Amino acid sequence: MQNQVTDNNNSTQKPDGSWIAELGRTIVLSIVLALGIRTFVAEARWIPSGSMEPTLHGSPNQWEADKIIVDKLSYKFSNPQRGDIVVFSPTKELQQEQYQDAFIKRIIGLPGEQVALKNGKVYINNQPLPENTYLSPSQQTVVNVCTSGPQPPFLAKSVTIPPNSYLVLGDNRNSSYDSRCWGVVPRENIIGRAIIRFWPLNNIGGIDKSPLYP
Repeated sequence: MQNQVTDNNNSTQKPDGSWIAELGRTIVLSIVLALGIRTFVAEARWIPSGSMEPTLHGSPNQWEADKIIVDKLSYKFSNPQRGDIVVFSPTKELQQEQYQDAFIKRIIGLPGEQVALKNGKVYINNQPLPENTYLSPSQQTVVNVCTSGPQPPFLAKSVTIPPNSYLVLGDNRNSSYDSRCWGVVPRENIIGRAIIRFWPLNNIGGIDKSPLYP
């Protein structure tokens, strides 16, 4: 039989509140772990706008919007890739326009690449980018949507993407405020990659069809 250790000589012990202390420690540990996971590993987000339609459904009402898991860990060991859907904090240009909330867009151009818009399509290093797996046929990639922000828009002419920066576009090209208008996203602004949709329940699973660029 396990010996009981006491801190007094009385044969009858009084409750010392230790279970309350233990419960408190458990709650604090749970909160710390939850915050740690959210800070360093992954977090849940919902899509507040329609800029990523039809890939992700957005709505100001979070219960009508798609909800996703954002992987915050993998980019610590590998570089973002073309086609990744990323969540990022506002760039300096966007902050100057008083944007504070995170954006979600698709990476289209990588560091060092030349990007241009021709005849409603994206050209990477003078080659058209096949985007039929995530763009509807009616979508045209033009700068006419850039009615606010810097003028002329960033992609009004061909650009070369700076080091450690990415050009991002929304899948709903007709209604997306993205790199065409205000510029590139520094890697340090990228929070993580959208990997799984967990709401609505009838559409749980991966987000994109594969392969993106056959």
